[in-house]
Amino acid sequence: MSTTYVWKGRSPNGEILSGEYMAETKDDLVGYLRKRKIIITSVRQKSKDYKIELPWSQRVSVKDLGVFTRQFATMINAGLPMVQCLDVLASQTEKEFFRRSVAQVTSDVEGGSTLGEALGKHPKIFSKLFVNMVEAGEAGGILDVILNRLAVYLEKADALHRKIKGAMTYPTVVCIVALGATIFMLMFIIPTFARMFTDFGGKLPLPTQIVMGLSTLLRNFWYFLVGGIIGAVILFKRFYATDVGRLKVDGFLLKIPVLGMVLRKGAVARFTRTLGTLISSGVPILNGLDITARTAGNRVIENAVFATRDSISQGNTISEPLKKSGVFPPMVTQMISVGEQTGALDEMLEKIANFYDDEVDTAVDSLTAIIEPVMIVIMGVVVGGMLIAMYLPMFKLISVVSGG
Repeated sequence: MSTTYVWKGRSPNGEILSGEYMAETKDDLVGYLRKRKIIITSVRQKSKDYKIELPWSQRVSVKDLGVFTRQFATMINAGLPMVQCLDVLASQTEKEFFRRSVAQVTSDVEGGSTLGEALGKHPKIFSKLFVNMVEAGEAGGILDVILNRLAVYLEKADALHRKIKGAMTYPTVVCIVALGATIFMLMFIIPTFARMFTDFGGKLPLPTQIVMGLSTLLRNFWYFLVGGIIGAVILFKRFYATDVGRLKVDGFLLKIPVLGMVLRKGAVARFTRTLGTLISSGVPILNGLDITARTAGNRVIENAVFATRDSISQGNTISEPLKKSGVFPPMVTQMISVGEQTGALDEMLEKIANFYDDEVDTAVDSLTAIIEPVMIVIMGVVVGGMLIAMYLPMFKLISVVSGG
């Protein structure tokens, strides 16, 4: 298990230096400092403060990784040594978990590991796609080119993710607001009317009785409602964690009108861009399909890509099994077929990805245009229906008084 050591020393010029270093043993630290020609004056093990790291503190966003990759590519292209590049990147990284990981990559590279091997030790940050492309770049002597491709890929992947997330955010917020307004009225507004109607006496209209019954049920048994919602969420998560559950839920999402089209087009854009980037970087097609399937984000798409991988391993083309899956639009399979025949599959995949990026934009705009009036109507019906139900007895009272 690695231990963090605090060291002090002097450079050959007499400059006083200090720092922290994570190593398996003290001898590893001494060897590291000697390679840098540092004269050690003191070394001690860093005291443990038992700092608790929350799960979300270890998350590195696609945007953060894209910025890291772009800066790395720029420095490598400028001719800076790899270790110096990693040192600079580690020092300017704000997230503590990311900074420590880059620092560990730096020490591993200094210790003789390849960059791909060092990055592979941190799967929470660097995916198989990232590691495989870096290894291909190192083997081909084009690491700066590969890092630039990775940076472009990550930037476009982040943009696509934000588009789809934006499409999901609006209806979710509107639903929460509508539900909150309904609960507020049932909990606090309706009881005021209920007391007044009780004093009035007489038989209340059926809509009024239903709304008052819902209000009484919610106020007296709200904990059952909360418990039911929490239980439903837990059961759904457990169901979705199973292979069958995820396949059914992901398949259902793709069939939802308008929203399913957004998700489908986003999945196609992600698949084609990922596979195109891997192939153009020199990653073998079977490895590329394996990585692409695991980053698909939808189990239906993932199964289709795995089926394609199995088919290719038997000597078949890519386009035929994709066509049989029924998941990918005919235009996509036809363009992939043309790319295979002309030997320009990576370029064709890039063109498809760019086209579907624009298609996602259009689909998101269509989704927003449809959802906005629908949600307004639903909110109007719910809130307006409760208000009308509460005013019906008052209309009856007015007619009785007028008739009297």
